[in-house]
Amino acid sequence: LSLLPWDRFSAWLHCVCVVGFDLELGQAVEVIYPPHSKLTDKEKTNICYLSFPDSNSGCHGDTQFCFRFRRSPGRKVSFCCFLDQLDRDLPVYLKKDSAYYYGYVYFRQVRDKSLKRGYFQKSLVLISKLPYVHLFRTMLKQIAPEYFEKSEAFLEAVCSDVDRWPPPVPGQVLQLPIMGVIMKLRIPTYRDKPGTTPVVQNMHQADAQISMALPTVHEVDLFRCFCPVFFHIQMLWELVLLGEPLVVMAPSPSESSETVLALVSCISPLKYCSDFRPYFTIHDSEFKEYTTRTQAPPSVILGVTNPFFAKTLQHWPHIIRIGDIKLPGEVPKQVKVKKLKNLKTLDSKPGVYTSYKPYLNKDEEIVKQLQKGVQQKRPTEAQSVILRRYFLELTESFIIPLERYVASLMPLQKSISPWKSPPQLRQFSQEDFMKTLEKAGPQLTSGLKGDWIGLYRHFLKSPNFDGWFRSRQKEMTQKLEALHLEALCNENLVFWSQKHTEVETVDLVLKLKNKLLQADREHLPVKTDTLKKLQTHINDIILALPDDLQDILLKTGT
Repeated sequence: LSLLPWDRFSAWLHCVCVVGFDLELGQAVEVIYPPHSKLTDKEKTNICYLSFPDSNSGCHGDTQFCFRFRRSPGRKVSFCCFLDQLDRDLPVYLKKDSAYYYGYVYFRQVRDKSLKRGYFQKSLVLISKLPYVHLFRTMLKQIAPEYFEKSEAFLEAVCSDVDRWPPPVPGQVLQLPIMGVIMKLRIPTYRDKPGTTPVVQNMHQADAQISMALPTVHEVDLFRCFCPVFFHIQMLWELVLLGEPLVVMAPSPSESSETVLALVSCISPLKYCSDFRPYFTIHDSEFKEYTTRTQAPPSVILGVTNPFFAKTLQHWPHIIRIGDIKLPGEVPKQVKVKKLKNLKTLDSKPGVYTSYKPYLNKDEEIVKQLQKGVQQKRPTEAQSVILRRYFLELTESFIIPLERYVASLMPLQKSISPWKSPPQLRQFSQEDFMKTLEKAGPQLTSGLKGDWIGLYRHFLKSPNFDGWFRSRQKEMTQKLEALHLEALCNENLVFWSQKHTEVETVDLVLKLKNKLLQADREHLPVKTDTLKKLQTHINDIILALPDDLQDILLKTGT
């Protein structure tokens, strides 16, 4: 793979921006690096407003958070096919969504009498398509404080470091040098057993470079985020699973963004398929679309900090109010779900405001386990591991019956004939699926009682089901195409061509060439040997034809 300058950089980041405050213009993008990076005016405006906390957040000192915004359509990316190949090896919830960018922010606000406003306010922002929150957060912690002391030359050095990074290959231990420190990490692959994170060992460097091992590239501190709404974790899991409209009202962007990311990750290994905005402001280009009262609230999760939203989003069905996230020194008290009509202002007490009735009975066991951890001063990392495993088991219990039913829609292998088009998948029937639940439902793996059937019916109407089923459908269709290719390879195609007319033989050659192109284009799960064997078949058939036809066929489709 021949890499051009900045190709390695582009595999990780789109660009780095510096957003400052100008007395005349307000927030403005002061620097974009590398200088050739392209951002549309709309994207720049979004970055400007999303890179600063709302004035009411009162963020003094240094604050880190992240946001997500829509990319302007119609952009071509070089180096694309190689990155798509890497994307295929990722678990679904880490695959990049080409319609969105993430912004990772390090914001500093400190008193400075030499400035007209009396304050120094600046954000260093990394723009990337990758959802690797923990990696970019760690990177910003390393570089931002030094950047604020130094200047553009330092930023240039940072970017040229990133341009020396290896590509983001899933499953390998990667060493990423950044300003004298080496970050070691491993990006998960879809083959990893869900819930396990292979540990990256911190090896001693022989040279003077300091190395740090990152335990994860993408996970947030789950327990810390869910602490303020501790008693409602299971209900929140249902709301996220069903793609219900959710607002997180928080005192600052760091709390809102972490909570939104924690919510989205709680249904992993399922992918959350709707839009989510870790930090959303009234200046956002989708503000009107998402807050209109002329239609029902959309299936999105918004993280907001501006008190204005308490009024604007009053009609939303589920609102989570979060105070300052502090780890509890004592066990949280039992909290009831609050009625929406009590949510008048942003001063309302923290809690979950909704009239939603959960389908499943409450799991008291997990609450007791986490409360015990708080009493015993169990480290928050350990509490997060318990909580993550709980969510994972709940999601798997829910999804296994669906996986089992969808696998039964696959035609039998013996129905695949090399001389016919590959057979179609059978249709998904909601009623047939519901019938399977009696004997092979979630009760096989989960002790939780409740209205599982109602939960499935609701889920089948949700964007998360639609996204999950489409990706399963695509996988299975590709599997059928691959099996069809193998069936063709096992036939004696030269013998067949000798018994048929030249026209039929030419038709077969063109069809086989198309099959090879399709296998390459759609990355069908076919062994390399199969493709080689098919190419040999094609060559043998062509060589048995008259010379004039040979010339034409060897030129087409190469």
